[in-house]
Amino acid sequence: MAKKPKLTQRQKRQVAANRKRRLNDKQDTLSAASADTSSLQSGTVVGRFGKHADVEDASGQVARCHIRRTIESVVCGDHVLFDAPDEQQEGVSGVIEIVKDRQSVLTRPDFYDGVKPIAANIDQIIIVSAVMPSLSLNIIDRYIVACEDIGITPVIVLNKVELMDEATLSETRQQLADYESLGYAVYFTSCKTQQGIETLNGILKDKVSIFVGQSGVGKSSIINQVLPDAQELVGAISDNSGLGQHTTTAAKLLHLPAGGDLIDSPGVREFGLWHLPVERVTWGFIEFRDFLGGCKFRDCKHLNDPGCLIREATEMGKISPARYASYHKILTSMEENRPSHSGPF
Repeated sequence: MAKKPKLTQRQKRQVAANRKRRLNDKQDTLSAASADTSSLQSGTVVGRFGKHADVEDASGQVARCHIRRTIESVVCGDHVLFDAPDEQQEGVSGVIEIVKDRQSVLTRPDFYDGVKPIAANIDQIIIVSAVMPSLSLNIIDRYIVACEDIGITPVIVLNKVELMDEATLSETRQQLADYESLGYAVYFTSCKTQQGIETLNGILKDKVSIFVGQSGVGKSSIINQVLPDAQELVGAISDNSGLGQHTTTAAKLLHLPAGGDLIDSPGVREFGLWHLPVERVTWGFIEFRDFLGGCKFRDCKHLNDPGCLIREATEMGKISPARYASYHKILTSMEENRPSHSGPF
């Protein structure tokens, strides 16, 4: 019987480190399992950055907390049980022990970390677009597919309407009418003239919302309209927890004056769909659903395949040609952007 090769000193150190990590993880698991939850407080994660999170309790006090290593992820909007300090202290003074079940979770694909959660317990996603820099219906469709995939209601907002003349506005309304016919809410806003801002406040009231959209469409301007003291509130959270934040990289949850919460996270600046199976993207186009499973071939690509019900429905005017073309544009983009097998995955 051949002898096993001797381990090098480096390999021995690695084995010892792995054994120590497994023992620590086991101890953490036992500690979490045996924790007396009656001694823990309920709270909501209102800030997440690095290895720590800010948790707000029922009284509005914010404690900066460590995150138990056995917890897979913590994001803004999470409802948690945490071990709070006996008295309000500066610095990292609490520990998140348990993350409660999420009602919903918004995720994005990452080339190196797989699918990453970026916000939890969201009621609606506000898709902000504008004619400047340019109105992209395909990007709106991408966001809608992401919403449909995770079951979060999308709301479409066309901002900067003051930049459009009557002809452009009429054309744009006609383009967005396809979405209204599908049951999606569409609103027109202007931060300069205040058009639609009061209506938007009503939409946000008593809900947890998150804004998405291209750079330059005015997301920050709208946030400043519905939450005029946003920067001051971010600073107040930092002061309350005793530590500052890097606001350009930190995710945060802010309370709206009229009721409801707004999650502002860098993670929503880009939305890829390449992690989704093609079938989920097809399902994300809700007008396709009545025809799914009825095509002649099970592997129908819904393009030039004979007996394709979706293509036929488009030719008959039952499906918008623009949406049909957008669907195939999304699939092409997914294939181009999908990581190769030799990549990080």
